[in-house]
Amino acid sequence: MKRLLLFLPLLVAAILGVVLFAGIGRDPTRLESALIGKPVPEFKLEDLHDPGRQWDRSLFLGQVSLLNVWGTWCPSCRDEHPDLMRLAREHGVRIIGMNYKDQRVDALDWLRRLGDPYQVSLYDPKGTLGFDLGVYGAPETFVIDANGIVRYRHVGEINEKVWQDILRPVVEQARGNG
Repeated sequence: MKRLLLFLPLLVAAILGVVLFAGIGRDPTRLESALIGKPVPEFKLEDLHDPGRQWDRSLFLGQVSLLNVWGTWCPSCRDEHPDLMRLAREHGVRIIGMNYKDQRVDALDWLRRLGDPYQVSLYDPKGTLGFDLGVYGAPETFVIDANGIVRYRHVGEINEKVWQDILRPVVEQARGNG
């Protein structure tokens, strides 16, 4: 029995090595989503700017959209914000914002100070839609086609390289141009 215990550290090291090796080379911004190819989940959320206005999944019908999950507490969201402003302004990308687990007053102040790239801003203070989408944190961005089907999920910030190399081709394909 004591001899068997001598091999225990070797066994643990071997198992740890296999687990670590399996993770090498994986893109941490590419988390698989069970929603790819499926409709945006049913939801009813208030508009960030107009609490009397309710939105549901029909918001995503008729036009390809990026659904950008963000929060004022998220440093990467602040870093990507100028790129979202550029995408909306220069490329005409329809971006729907979803303020995630935040205070309304903080979110409104953020958009007032930094600019508002969103055609619509959903307010999800409890993270209900975020949970249904499988959101781990922010920022996360989903490409949703004109039929309300989730086509892609990007975890992490959007910048020019991410737009050109990853999101733009997916958006173009969803528009039928790719």
